[in-house]
Amino acid sequence: MNASPADQLRLLDVADLDTRIRQADHARKNPAQAARVRELAARRQELSQELTIRLGLRDDLRIELSRIESDVAVVDARRDRDADRLRTVSNAKDAQGLESELASLARRKSDLEDGELEVMEKLEQAEAAIAEQEALIADVNEEGGRLSADAKSDVADATARFESATRDRAAVAGAIPADLLSLYDRLALRSAGAALLRRQTCEGCRMVLSGTDLQRIRQAADDAIVNCPECGCILVRTEESGL
Repeated sequence: MNASPADQLRLLDVADLDTRIRQADHARKNPAQAARVRELAARRQELSQELTIRLGLRDDLRIELSRIESDVAVVDARRDRDADRLRTVSNAKDAQGLESELASLARRKSDLEDGELEVMEKLEQAEAAIAEQEALIADVNEEGGRLSADAKSDVADATARFESATRDRAAVAGAIPADLLSLYDRLALRSAGAALLRRQTCEGCRMVLSGTDLQRIRQAADDAIVNCPECGCILVRTEESGL
């Protein structure tokens, strides 16, 4: 196939735009923040599971504290009742029994209050643990929200670049003969498609051409299509080619 040097040169613009299109497409589908956002989502799930456990422990302690307070109220009520009866009882044996029961109730209340203090201390620790976990989750949410916003902005920017490069590509490609563009498109599936031959080097694969290959290219007509012997892309020749 033959094509004018000017049309071959236009292929470099198409190849550059195709590179920009691929890069923009990758950027919009794979924002740089995506991996970290996934890590944060997994981290948030772990933290939330731990928070659920800590909330459950706190709720259990609240129930236990409520039970103890209820038991203390029962003891107080029985103590007040027995104290009232003791003030009015005249039988010594009955009085002795009430005094014994009041002593027992006092010990029971002391035990309950000790238990109450212990549970209240554990409850305070549980509340602190919950606050600590909620702070960690808030930090994860803050970073995740910020990264998600950044990713959304980057995706929008990459999409704009993709659409702009796609439009430019269509405009440039429209000025290239169909058969030459078709050849380029086929080669671009497995190589750069077209690349500048600069200083005897293919800029598509960075291979330095051998003397034999360079001699073959020197002998080719200016409008002949020549290919890189390594990657197969169309080699566009200019004054920089080193021929």
